[in-house]
Amino acid sequence: MSHNRQEPSLPAFELKLPCREILENIRAGVFIVNTQDHCITYMNQASQTITGLSFEKIYGRHCFDLFTSTDCSANCPLDYTFKTGEPVYDFETKIICESGEKRPVSISTSALRDDCGNIIALVAIFRNLTKLKVSRKMVTKNYCLDDIVSKNPIMQNLFEILPRVASSETTILIEGASGTGKGLMAKAIHNLSPQKNKNLIKLNCGAIPETLLESELFGYAKGAFTDAKTDKPGLFSIANGGTLFLDEVGDMSHAFQVKLLKVIEEKEFYPVGATRPSQTNARIIAASNRNMEALVMEGKFRKDLYYRLNIIKLVLPDLKDRKEDIPLLVETFIQKISEKSNSPVKRVSNDVMAHLMKYNYPGNIRELENILEHACVLCPGDEIQLSQLPMDFLHHSRIPNNFSPNKGALQHSEARLTQEILHKHNGNRACAARELGISRSTLWRKIKQFRLA
Repeated sequence: MSHNRQEPSLPAFELKLPCREILENIRAGVFIVNTQDHCITYMNQASQTITGLSFEKIYGRHCFDLFTSTDCSANCPLDYTFKTGEPVYDFETKIICESGEKRPVSISTSALRDDCGNIIALVAIFRNLTKLKVSRKMVTKNYCLDDIVSKNPIMQNLFEILPRVASSETTILIEGASGTGKGLMAKAIHNLSPQKNKNLIKLNCGAIPETLLESELFGYAKGAFTDAKTDKPGLFSIANGGTLFLDEVGDMSHAFQVKLLKVIEEKEFYPVGATRPSQTNARIIAASNRNMEALVMEGKFRKDLYYRLNIIKLVLPDLKDRKEDIPLLVETFIQKISEKSNSPVKRVSNDVMAHLMKYNYPGNIRELENILEHACVLCPGDEIQLSQLPMDFLHHSRIPNNFSPNKGALQHSEARLTQEILHKHNGNRACAARELGISRSTLWRKIKQFRLA
């Protein structure tokens, strides 16, 4: 075979014929480079198919001509293996193919050694992740509703009823601790409703002083007070035809609760200083981080207003009660943060995921997002390490001895969910498999894998 360029020095080993035949018939791409300058000395047929480059075109060229990627210079897995002798497993990056298309691949690298243990060549095995990425997006889509992601059974039940709830005009009450996503739920309801093209107006009732709450919601007429130079519409007017989301409604005073009740019942209100009523048909979604029924029992919230708000009640679980969602949320937040800040971060290490799975999140989903944003700012590479996590979080998320991070956070989450579903059905594997959406034989393998029996 003749080449226009000078061939690089070949490694001091010979690829035997049976070995070549095996490599030519596997579906993963394989290429071998020498140790002097990382020039390619062998690539199998699958490599040529994935990259769109022929062996004749790539032979003798540097491997970064094949893997045109920012990782080639900053975070090369072959270079790491050459310097440390350690293998690299499932390193995800993107290559630019002959056609110019960016193609996601997973690379694993290892060293080839002679009889004395000296590294004589480096081998890389890579897989095309395009179909897997599409599959992941489809799976993730099944766990999404608007901006909410969850595979938790309670949340999935909410996902099922939400389109019907949103299509009605009834008042909705959302309960859940701070940071559980009440605002996102209100947004999802609005976006699924016939009013989706109208305004969604949000107000945190606990953040507005009592003296300003009335003018904020009802507006005021010109001359109502010294600085009222013109009429000002309130949020009920601005949200007319759309949705008004009243967060922390349990913090309202009794006096204002009476006024809100009248608006809900009569669909009209008086702006401050006005002599004529204004009309509104804004749909009201109320939310509270407190148990509203308990507030009624304690005499802190009017019973009649509670019943007006509580036609449909949606209760959001704490993150500690839906830990199977953590890997999904981590992936979603990292992608969101990286796109917003142009960060190189793509994932978290297994140790980091183990800590994230252990923690109970008093600040719920919002706290998880803040932890990841902190880590993304400090992370120089594509994988978040323990050293980049907030110190107070690390202090409170110490891993117990019986928790194995080597098993991987996703497996730990899957094992926990499987165990919970089995317990829920008193060990009935047929019912558990049905709820998990898998066959009984698959469930049996998982029970054996996770040692749940």
